[in-house]
Amino acid sequence: MELCDRFSKIKLLLSDVDGVMNDGRIYYLPTAEGISVAKFFNVRDGLGIRLFQLAGFEFGVITGRRDEVVKKRCEDLGCKYYALGVRDKRKKVLEIIGKARLRREEVAYIGDDWNDIPAFGEVGLSLTVADAPEEIRRAADYVVPLKGGEGVIRYTIERILKCKGLFEEAVERFLSHLREE
Repeated sequence: MELCDRFSKIKLLLSDVDGVMNDGRIYYLPTAEGISVAKFFNVRDGLGIRLFQLAGFEFGVITGRRDEVVKKRCEDLGCKYYALGVRDKRKKVLEIIGKARLRREEVAYIGDDWNDIPAFGEVGLSLTVADAPEEIRRAADYVVPLKGGEGVIRYTIERILKCKGLFEEAVERFLSHLREE
């Protein structure tokens, strides 16, 4: 099956966070109350997620870390599905697929490290980032030609929408939505 055919079937895009939605760095910042965690996200990913949602599809996050920064980002993005502190990503992917009432070929997952590989086998399209370890790149169906934090989600969503023939419509819907606000 041609890769664009696989992209065109996707209705739900799930992603790891650290190393995909950001460059994998975690910043520990001293505060009067102790230590705070800071992470940086690519704003283009957020706009891509909004395009995807306006086109009628869903985006979700599955991450091994449990922190308020990621929770806030997921809430800001309107993620219908997000799970923090997940040890078994394969099990969580299967749970979300069940809740979403989708077939596995309608779900894609982006991860960048060993704990993501079990999830790769449960979805119709597994993806990783250009700077993932070699073994992870070999395990994925597709390597996004960007490093983590460089707009990997946006790139993937645009590819999905273009393969579906919905990219221009999604952009117009987004622009129309801006005019209404």
